[in-house]
Amino acid sequence: MSASQSGKAITDALQRRFGESVAVDENLSGLDELARMAGRRVHRRYTDRAVDASLLRLLCACALSAPSKSDLQQADIVILQKPEQTAIADLIPDQPFIRSAPAFLVFLANGRRLAEISKMRGKPFPNDHLDQFFNAAVDAGIVLSAFIRAADAVGLGTCPISVIRDHSAKVSEMLKLPQRVIPVVGMCVGWPSEQGHISPRLSLDSTLHQGHYDEGDLAARIDAYDRRRAAIHPYKPRDPARWGDVPFYGWSEDKARQYGVPQRADFGAFVRKEGFCLD
Repeated sequence: MSASQSGKAITDALQRRFGESVAVDENLSGLDELARMAGRRVHRRYTDRAVDASLLRLLCACALSAPSKSDLQQADIVILQKPEQTAIADLIPDQPFIRSAPAFLVFLANGRRLAEISKMRGKPFPNDHLDQFFNAAVDAGIVLSAFIRAADAVGLGTCPISVIRDHSAKVSEMLKLPQRVIPVVGMCVGWPSEQGHISPRLSLDSTLHQGHYDEGDLAARIDAYDRRRAAIHPYKPRDPARWGDVPFYGWSEDKARQYGVPQRADFGAFVRKEGFCLD
């Protein structure tokens, strides 16, 4: 695309995303990449075309080139074979795209390697506390984001799957993960069979702060977002048998319902059992 075309693509995508105009300098380099990021779409439906193993390896290498806290390199990726992918799909039957995706990856937080290196070099390991777990989890998240960017660049579609943490112990056993290595998120990968849509986000006034945190009139901002999003992609009411009906069902009602029931209450116990100290 020309600079003007890329600039327009960015402006249009961000207008749809945030409901406001964001200025774009068409003299900037890298506008094609910004256009891909601004127009990011989740893809859950794929063609039958396979994702070549060498391409996956390339994308993983690019993802693992991402920044790492203090160069500690505490993130790993597992490319699943079909039997393991099918087994994970069996655990999560309400997300059939896990089964149909041509490829499936699991991103790991690795707190083991650093502790083992300390033993190898005969050094103490006094930093066995919450920050070490946090660093490994954040590293995994950074690698996840970098993989999405790499996949987008070559035209692949992706969909992160956080719900694998509902089955952390089973997934860990399935993938033969040792102590201090835990699954953070799964990832469906494939060639998209449809364009997908741009998910509207909270306004920039809600999530972008200048100098200090300022949530402003939170209720008004949430209501405005609910109505903007509902006009583009209405939500199907979640569990009406439990929560009943409301005159208007938007994003905030859906998320309040989602987090109105316990989720992964045993995750802290799992992480401790796997050798992480959360103190």
